[in-house]
Amino acid sequence: MSNLAGVVRLLKQEQDRLTKELRGIGAALAAFGKTYGKVPATRRLSASPRERIAAAQRARWAKVREKAEAQNKIAPIRGTRTLSAAARKKIAAAQKARWARG
Repeated sequence: MSNLAGVVRLLKQEQDRLTKELRGIGAALAAFGKTYGKVPATRRLSASPRERIAAAQRARWAKVREKAEAQNKIAPIRGTRTLSAAARKKIAAAQKARWARG
């Protein structure tokens, strides 16, 4: 029985020690919890600054599109070229002459 009483006494001492430690942790949380527990608020812009930013971005994109259009005007893509009937007859005659020599 004395052995059991000693175990109970040790458990009571451990309980007291843990209770003191928890009180210390609680005090630390109370002191620092307000400082470190807050999540910083996100910064929000009002309508007028957002509109200014949007207008500036639209202007940037307009400038990019303008440059792209200018580049397209410099080098237009040509359509397919066709030979006139006279040119085709001339080439055919030259080819027949080559074959005749050959």
